[in-house]
Amino acid sequence: MHRFYLPDAPTGEAGFECALSAEEAPHAGKVLRLTPGAEVECFDGRGHAWLCSLRFDGARATVCAREPLASNESPIRLTLYQGLPKLDKLDLIVQKATELGAWRIVPVGMARSVARVDGRDAERKRERWQRIAVEATKQCGRALVPEVALPVSFGKVTADMAARELMLMPYELHQGRGLNAIAPGARDIGMLIGPEGGIAPEEAQAAQAVGALPVTLGPRILRTETAAIAALAMAMLRFGDAGGAVE
Repeated sequence: MHRFYLPDAPTGEAGFECALSAEEAPHAGKVLRLTPGAEVECFDGRGHAWLCSLRFDGARATVCAREPLASNESPIRLTLYQGLPKLDKLDLIVQKATELGAWRIVPVGMARSVARVDGRDAERKRERWQRIAVEATKQCGRALVPEVALPVSFGKVTADMAARELMLMPYELHQGRGLNAIAPGARDIGMLIGPEGGIAPEEAQAAQAVGALPVTLGPRILRTETAAIAALAMAMLRFGDAGGAVE
């Protein structure tokens, strides 16, 4: 079933009507060639989704929310602190982190980050990553669009990491504890992934000083984008939900 994003939908019960955006309306009528009365799913990006029927009035498209849909969100809130990689890689990481159920994505400028983003360019990039998160949410059937934060320096993000109930740091120099050795139960979890070149020793020490637990993802060295995807999948299996359809 086709899905549409309704960021301005009233939160709560079904029964309301809401216009599709100027981008979604022509997509529904001219690209998908949907007809009046067609059943579609709509979500507000804040965790609510509805089964809706579609109505057209010229170029305007409106949906009527008929009944709420069950949530498929993970029971954990997982924040990905992603060491800023080359920026095309972050597009992929945002997309896959959204599909895997991440609640928030924080790009972090680290000692070994090749890319640097600041000023007006940072806001422009953040808007792009947020759009990627919306499209990934639409594709994977979620109703909650993860927040993509503005890029932040490592020194300014440690306090945020300290606020997590459980903070994990996959680290290639750590050869002991894996994720399966950590008891489930935490609901607010952070995951720090290094950029190309990995986490610098001084950053690993600073992360551990605010409570981050070093873990291993296995005996092989993973690229930053692979590490992010693998770590989030492992965390969902260990602490959150597991299984699901594969497209």
